[in-house]
Amino acid sequence: MSSTGTFCQRLGIRYPLIQAPMAGVSTPALAAAVSEAGGLGSLGLGASGVEKAREQIRATRELTSGPINVNLFCHRPARRDAGREAAWLEHLAPWFAEFEARPPTELREIYQSLVGHDAMLEMLLEERPAVVSFHFGLPGRQAVQQLREAGCLTLACVTTIGEAAQAERQGVDALVAQGVEAGGHRGVFEPEQDDGIGTLALVRMLVARNRLPVIAAGGIMDGAGMAAALQLGASAAQLGTAFILCPESAADDAYRQRLKSEAAQRTNITAAISGRPARGLVNRLHEVPDGLAPADYPLAYDAAKALHAAASAVGNHDFAPHWAGQGAPLARDMPAAALVRILVEEWQAARQ
Repeated sequence: MSSTGTFCQRLGIRYPLIQAPMAGVSTPALAAAVSEAGGLGSLGLGASGVEKAREQIRATRELTSGPINVNLFCHRPARRDAGREAAWLEHLAPWFAEFEARPPTELREIYQSLVGHDAMLEMLLEERPAVVSFHFGLPGRQAVQQLREAGCLTLACVTTIGEAAQAERQGVDALVAQGVEAGGHRGVFEPEQDDGIGTLALVRMLVARNRLPVIAAGGIMDGAGMAAALQLGASAAQLGTAFILCPESAADDAYRQRLKSEAAQRTNITAAISGRPARGLVNRLHEVPDGLAPADYPLAYDAAKALHAAASAVGNHDFAPHWAGQGAPLARDMPAAALVRILVEEWQAARQ
């Protein structure tokens, strides 16, 4: 059996296709539809509290008996700097004023990392999803071991050879090689050290240097892209932006319309929205004056969400975080199951 076939067997899926766990976009309906169609559906739970995360897992299980992947953030604590945060809020103040609103008086750390989050780990050990994946870092060797002993297959998102080596030392089962083409926040451990490696180059380096299965992620939008990644040694491909237009996703109408417009032809990476570099459709927040640093992640995100809320309340979406990868113009508007079928047909045709 090929490495792809062996890996699919381990995951309990028919096809080497994973729907990316996009926090804020993935839903139980989307994850279940992909799993029912033979891929691996995913839930992005990094922005969820313990009970909300449990609710999402159980809701997905009501829709499918197939395996699901749940994804958690493992980011470092925010580095607080009162002067930097005040300067950032001052920078945003004129935009808030456009909508007769004021910036927050203080910034909150709105997302909790899985690192040291005993209650979240305990919930995962109780629910035992088939796959648990990590983003922005690793939860620690002991947590990885506990999850594996509970029967969860573990995946770590990595963007460099060094991150892959750390993940392998912590005992994860497979690596998600996420290239710079990817939409949203790449899983960079230390954002100041982002090397910006492309997907295919990263896949080849990791396949050559690591013993673990590699999942290609970033810029893959169709079956031909899947075939290319698998030909280079990946055991599976992970697609995110490709699923945003599916009716099962949580993307709102403004997001969908922009992704279907010429705006999709221009994506850019910015830290100005969340405090961490992330790729999306360009909006008014993307440009930052020289010498001004956003507040750290996820503090800056607290401010950006407040600004977006003030603007969207009057129908303005100029500050919406419409995350998308470089392949965004290739997104297709169709139900997730139909998309999986087409992706598989394209992949099989490309192999011939």
